[in-house]
Amino acid sequence: MATRTMQSIVPHLWFDKEAKEAVGFYTSVIPNSTITNITTIHGTPSGDCDIVSFELSGQPFMAISAGPLFKFNPSISFHIRCRTTDEVDELWEKLSQGGKVRMPLGAYPFSERYGWVEDRYGLSWQVILADESVKQRVTPVLMFVGKVCGKAEEAVNFYAAVFKSAPVPKAETGNAQANILARHGKGEEPDSEGTVKYASFTLLGQAFGAMDSAREHKFAFNEAISFMVRCDTQKEIDYYWDKLSADPKAEQCGWLKDKYGLSWQIIPAIMAEMMGDKDREKVARVTQTFLKMKKFDIDALKRAYAG
Repeated sequence: MATRTMQSIVPHLWFDKEAKEAVGFYTSVIPNSTITNITTIHGTPSGDCDIVSFELSGQPFMAISAGPLFKFNPSISFHIRCRTTDEVDELWEKLSQGGKVRMPLGAYPFSERYGWVEDRYGLSWQVILADESVKQRVTPVLMFVGKVCGKAEEAVNFYAAVFKSAPVPKAETGNAQANILARHGKGEEPDSEGTVKYASFTLLGQAFGAMDSAREHKFAFNEAISFMVRCDTQKEIDYYWDKLSADPKAEQCGWLKDKYGLSWQIIPAIMAEMMGDKDREKVARVTQTFLKMKKFDIDALKRAYAG
């Protein structure tokens, strides 16, 4: 099996037409961030699509411009953990310009400096003063609302179990765990006592957060934010597909939805090399091949790439 040389789980952001513009903005305001690759694929149902690979504080991300099918909402946000109040304030000022404040910048029981904002593109950020020992500074946070409210604990334990049992190197599968850090108590209605106020979990080295919210929200998980699981073998792809996919109607081009409505992309790690090739004919063959697939077939993609 090939040695993994890149992050195995990568947050994926779906934009209408603004992927390059938005990523340029994020990498300019968040320290230690950079764009690593830009590729345009042709002939998709959405037309020409820009795919942008980038890092935020060293954390890999990917974004695509693929039409107005999906919109960001606060069911998935990103914690940005800052080491100083000045850093919190500077990031808040830049991210909030043209955006919408969900929780004002200020002091809260869990942090002396914190705020939650939707930026000008609709993406949600929670900017927080945190302990200097934090390794992953940008962390996706899942908010379980509506039909899945109260299921955050079940979900994080489910994800940890799935990824811990996956057929990948032990060093990575062992790094799958879930911790409930705080629960809702009495007097915190409409949230039920015992549901998750905040949990942390780690899958293949990628840290996540999770929470339940019983307040009335007019949104839920959707495909605007998904999580790419990069697999070295067909055995891995088959495993994750079998364990995670819960909605046959949502299966397309490596995408699936799990039983909580969260979107995942189960993709071959080799796709990055294929889609980044300078030979447009090779990229076009691979594109037309994967557009016909639900679950990815690595051998078929390799044959298309080779021509």
